[in-house]
Amino acid sequence: MSELRIIVGLGNPGKEYEYTRHNFGFLVIDQLAAQYQLKFSRRAVLNSYTAEGLLEDVECLLVKPLTYMNNSGSVVRQVLNKKGAEASRLLVVCDDFHLDFGQMRIREKGSDGGHNGLTSVIQHLQTQNFSRLRLGIGSPKPSEDVVDYVLGSFSSKEKREMDPFIQQAARCCACWAVEGISKTMSQFNKRKEG
Repeated sequence: MSELRIIVGLGNPGKEYEYTRHNFGFLVIDQLAAQYQLKFSRRAVLNSYTAEGLLEDVECLLVKPLTYMNNSGSVVRQVLNKKGAEASRLLVVCDDFHLDFGQMRIREKGSDGGHNGLTSVIQHLQTQNFSRLRLGIGSPKPSEDVVDYVLGSFSSKEKREMDPFIQQAARCCACWAVEGISKTMSQFNKRKEG
């Protein structure tokens, strides 16, 4: 049996945030759990929803922190400590307004790119050396406030394109768990046509 992989989706808890751009991480993790028939349960001690089981033949823990985006790192740190896992076994899934809607980028390490959730994870882990999957949500208009944009709902065009994007992102997460980062990067870091 291979070592446990931990996949954390970033988002904000609560119905009002459920289908907002900032909650892409949660949406992808939900899709992944549904695909592999894993059930989430609330873990008060970890301040998160977690689901554990096999992705193909790899033991995985899916995590949705309930601390709100800007404090996600505290949960990630607790989870890694509890499981005795290194940051190299971690994949963080989040939205990114620097990428066009429908584009994704998976990297082995890197900066926070201005994402508050990633900032929090980096601060709490004291390292940038963990995999992250960024999901493009497009950028706000020059007149639009960034916070309002990321906490806003998807446009009707985005809603039409969302399901295939979420499914592709879930496949990317599973590939990372099963095949590793190098193969996943070569397979999924392609420019979206058009």
